[in-house]
Amino acid sequence: MNDVTVRRMRVAILSQTYFPEPDPKMQILAAGLVERGHTVTTITAFPNYPAGKIYPGYRQRPWQREKIDGVEVVRLPIYPDRSRSPIRRSANYLSFPAVASLLGPVLSGPMDVLLVYHPPLTLGIPAWIISRLRRAPFVFEIQDMWPETLPATGMVDNAAVLGALARLGTFVYRKAAAITVISPGFRKNLIDKGVAVGKIHVFPNWAYEGMYETVARDDSLAREFGLAGRFNVMYAGNFGPAQDLDNVLKAAVLLRDLPEVQFVLLGDGVEQADLETAARTRGITNVRFIPRQPMRDMPSWYAWADALLVHLRDDPLFAITIPGKTQSSLASGRPVIACVRGDAADLVLEADAGLAAEPSNPKSLADAVRRMRGLSEEQRAVLGAAGRRYYREHLAPDVLIGRYERLLADVVTAAAAAR
Repeated sequence: MNDVTVRRMRVAILSQTYFPEPDPKMQILAAGLVERGHTVTTITAFPNYPAGKIYPGYRQRPWQREKIDGVEVVRLPIYPDRSRSPIRRSANYLSFPAVASLLGPVLSGPMDVLLVYHPPLTLGIPAWIISRLRRAPFVFEIQDMWPETLPATGMVDNAAVLGALARLGTFVYRKAAAITVISPGFRKNLIDKGVAVGKIHVFPNWAYEGMYETVARDDSLAREFGLAGRFNVMYAGNFGPAQDLDNVLKAAVLLRDLPEVQFVLLGDGVEQADLETAARTRGITNVRFIPRQPMRDMPSWYAWADALLVHLRDDPLFAITIPGKTQSSLASGRPVIACVRGDAADLVLEADAGLAAEPSNPKSLADAVRRMRGLSEEQRAVLGAAGRRYYREHLAPDVLIGRYERLLADVVTAAAAAR
């Protein structure tokens, strides 16, 4: 189906996170669909991610409407949390789906198709309810493979809970008209679970649209944070169990013979305090911690990166995961070190954008940093340019929004034919 044949649709999006939270995919997709002539309504929570606190300028109430980039945004209450408490995290993952199940069908308005952005998997419940009451098919987008990701990230290891989530997943996958996944590994995982092959579509993530802007180095950043005159290997993102950033500290110890090399860890998360304490206790001086920065400012930080680091723990689940920072790193035009197994490393190597290292292996990471440091500035620039070129040709929003539009239109057409 060509773009010109796609009729105007009323698209509803159900997502627990949305702008101004730092997870821009659904915002970019929604705005892109509006630009293509479709009417889009997003049902989401009051913004609270990643800190687990309601953002300034917002106050929880039964619901709130606002307009963002031509998209009607309906905000519903949530129990905000970013702690390690299983009870509070469960409340976070259950509260918004519960409210969306009650109010979503009423506040969403008429729709032709519903796109659901998972995690959490519990959004499958309001997805099915809204779909039934609004007589519209739903497409289920999988960013994290539940329940497998929960024990892998140390969030849940209760067998009864994991079993219940697995059964919920089976139900949701059966009811969805189509399923989109972010990697070939996710696709295989669903096929192994018995999901019909024809229902699954691989749609890689894209980066924040400003990420590929080239900006001059800001000397004030270098002076304030000690970036000038160093070979900066930069990680930007969450500091959690899945990221295994203690591995970076161990690699830093192995690189003490290269005094110009430093790791720059930019972000925050539940393990931030432990990591900073560990670095001080072990006397590790070639790791620099920088607080999370606004997404719009990231090109200025990436300008000081001699290499960008994609880093996940060695776990079978993460071998089929492509974290969003992979695409952001490619888009930025900086060379990449992928310290992760499987699909993410394969993507970086396919793009000729950098090097791979074995996850949870400090020596392998240190060796990759040595190899990257041993390249000339021109050679590193070639890697960065190749990554940006690959991103623009295969992963840019314009390319993928067109694919989403065609899939949604196909689902609407199939649902109409089945009535």
